Amino acid sequence: MRPGGRSATTASAVAIAAVAAITLSGCGAGGTSSSGPKTLTVLVEAGGHAELQPIADLYKKDKGTTVKFVELPYNGLYNRVNSELSSGSISFDVAALDAIWLPAFKDGLTSLNSFFTAEVKSDNFPAILDEAKGGGSNYVGVPAFANSEIVYYRTDLFNNAKNKTAFQSEFGYPLAAPTTWQQYSDIAKFFTKGSLYGTGLPGAVETQYLSTLSQAGEKNMVLNPAGTASTLGDSYSLKALDYYTSLVKYAPPGTAAADWNAVQNQFYQGKTAMMQFWAHAYRQVPTSSPVYGKIGVAALPAGPAGIAGVPGPFYLSIPKAGKNPTAAMDFVKFAYDHQALSATTSLGLVARISVLKQFEDKPGYAAYRPMIETLSAPATISRPSSPHWQNIVDNALVPMLQKAVVPGANNSQLLQAAAQQVNSIVSK
Repeated sequence: MRPGGRSATTASAVAIAAVAAITLSGCGAGGTSSSGPKTLTVLVEAGGHAELQPIADLYKKDKGTTVKFVELPYNGLYNRVNSELSSGSISFDVAALDAIWLPAFKDGLTSLNSFFTAEVKSDNFPAILDEAKGGGSNYVGVPAFANSEIVYYRTDLFNNAKNKTAFQSEFGYPLAAPTTWQQYSDIAKFFTKGSLYGTGLPGAVETQYLSTLSQAGEKNMVLNPAGTASTLGDSYSLKALDYYTSLVKYAPPGTAAADWNAVQNQFYQGKTAMMQFWAHAYRQVPTSSPVYGKIGVAALPAGPAGIAGVPGPFYLSIPKAGKNPTAAMDFVKFAYDHQALSATTSLGLVARISVLKQFEDKPGYAAYRPMIETLSAPATISRPSSPHWQNIVDNALVPMLQKAVVPGANNSQLLQAAAQQVNSIVSK
């Protein structure tokens, strides 16, 4: 699964879809009738069926319905769904979709409003409920997986007695997981010495800047509520970009080219003391890493508006023109009811608040608590529900960040130029 959603607009040159038939079956609300289909087809991103596998096994056991997972590369999944919804020739019953795709697909997806009872709404984060509508008036996806960036820090460094004494002496407060922008900056500065850097900082992906933007107090992320003009260039975006770029001096060289993989690898190799990264990675640290077993996690640091992050959810959606809508809905309900089974998988991605809280104190699930804190924060908002979003990311936000992390950059001018680019994109 791609954390947070990425490039769906350019076809992947990689593999053609690997199709895996897997037996799945279920209990949960509703039920397939004896005259219903014996097989359901579910489209997922390559590797994405792992989160649904234990649910699938139970579904097969309880209901006798086989679910055939069709796995495609991220871009291939977007292209397949886009093509079939446009043509009306549908080969699948359910698809696991990135939140950023729902605005483009919503008109071809079944309304799921009846599923979203008060109980369901109370068990999901507000921003994730917001994205489930894809910018429309109807819910078109049931939350399956949620994700958020959180703070990762080296406990071997933070718990070192000499470091604690030196930090207290220099900054006047105890060395601990950062809770504010100022603390994050202080700690990054403190650990930047010799071959060690205080923090990783991605210049080639946008989500950490977007989190910073919400922490600064922005209520309309990049676009106005109508989606017709950019908000970049306002005081919040400048405050966020100024803080973001202030961290460059504490990050390894090459920030402009650093993407998620680079930041993650720097931390795993012991080159940085902290990083802000997706919560699922807590369960993915290689045992060969010098920081394995020496990692703490915390919610993203609070800016002027408090803690805030960018939700990275996937949803289970049903095409309007699908051949088996009743059975498809039965499986979607079942998957939601038994979401706790996904917590036991390698990534452990789930969406429901109750499931996250069920596991947050168990060994191996330390990332759940800071993820709850980050996604529950009032300042956390979803990305704009715009079919232009990926175009905006690729052609306005990332180029702006790559220029901003270069010493001497004029952040105000860069924001104005990015706003002009965004306005050009949304006007087409």
